[in-house]
Amino acid sequence: MKIEFPGSNDSMLAARLDLPDGTPSAYALFAHCFTCSKDSFAASRISKALVDYGIAVLRFDFTGLGGSDGDFSNTNFSSNIDDVVAATEYLGTNYRAPTILIGHSLGGAAVLAAAHRVPSTRAVVTLGSPSDPAHISNLFSHASAEIVAEGEAMVQLGGREFRIRKQLLDDIAAQPQSARLRDLDAALLVMHSPIDQTVGVDNAREIFETAKHPKSFVALDGADHLLSNRDDAAFAASIIAAWSARYAFDHSTAAQPAKSDTPVNTAAVASPSATITEDGSSVIVTESGPARYEQRVFASGHEFISDEPAPLSENHGPAPYDLVLAGLGSCTSITIRMYADRKKMPLKSVSVRLSRERIDAAACEHCTSTEGMVEHFTRELTFEGDLTDEQRASLLVIADKCPVHRSLEGEISITTTETAPSL
Repeated sequence: MKIEFPGSNDSMLAARLDLPDGTPSAYALFAHCFTCSKDSFAASRISKALVDYGIAVLRFDFTGLGGSDGDFSNTNFSSNIDDVVAATEYLGTNYRAPTILIGHSLGGAAVLAAAHRVPSTRAVVTLGSPSDPAHISNLFSHASAEIVAEGEAMVQLGGREFRIRKQLLDDIAAQPQSARLRDLDAALLVMHSPIDQTVGVDNAREIFETAKHPKSFVALDGADHLLSNRDDAAFAASIIAAWSARYAFDHSTAAQPAKSDTPVNTAAVASPSATITEDGSSVIVTESGPARYEQRVFASGHEFISDEPAPLSENHGPAPYDLVLAGLGSCTSITIRMYADRKKMPLKSVSVRLSRERIDAAACEHCTSTEGMVEHFTRELTFEGDLTDEQRASLLVIADKCPVHRSLEGEISITTTETAPSL
């Protein structure tokens, strides 16, 4: 959907709002790279992929770029920040205020700088972004002397000619970006390619080290600065969607993934809160894409991705049996901790290592079956603390009493029914 709204200096900014089918799980704003546009490879591909996850995305052209009005030579980083804020205000007035701010390259620096002026912000994502806006001066360092002496100069950027004025250099040099990072009141996801030749990966390290928790870093291994490879953009989008769900999704709404040309089957994504039973025992799993077997899992108010490893799929999350083992391991550890605390044992920590294999039933000492193959789980426990031999033995016994262990070893009944898809 093409739209326009007034930006800095009241120039009309050209924008595109990409909406999923159904009610969006969240609204995101995407700010493009320096001298790029809303239709750049990274902006368009990531936006499309996020829509498939039920996230609405507004991407716009900064003043004087793309389809937006205004004179680029009169803009600076401060006006870019004002454009970001104007875009979020447009969303808040006409749709819903964005909870996710995403910025590519200098756009990432812009959303970091604007976040404190956007109260709805819960999550910020940077892609190949500089830690200091002044980094862009490296793009035209050969003309710096002329810009300072003459007040302006024409420079070639990305195969196009732009007029760069001294006021831009002065403005970026005065930006308090480090203080903004330290005071960022939102979760932060830093994404950067280790081989980025335009903005070095050290910038990601500086952003990550300066910001406070919660923060995450994901290496876009093998990607170029513009994320021109379709798979790189799709991977970035899948990580953004999964990560943002923890901080910025509105789980009171329902969303359906939009149709995609990605070779996967997508299903309606229902709101977890609409179907979970009162005891919180329901889990919802839906196909999510872009990987062939990727699944979106809702459980007890949490959301994460499950997938199959290569070559079956893209390994975007733990495989189904990994989740079974994780459930057994978590239950085991929690049960041991509860027992040790109740008995006032000096248990400092417990860890559980699990593995799975199929073995011949005849070789299984504890199995009732004598023919065919059976699933065999191996569970290794590590206890830290000044425990007696008797205490260690009792912890081994209690491990077998965890509820998941009992369920797996007991008789399990599974009922499968079909329900109509959400409309």
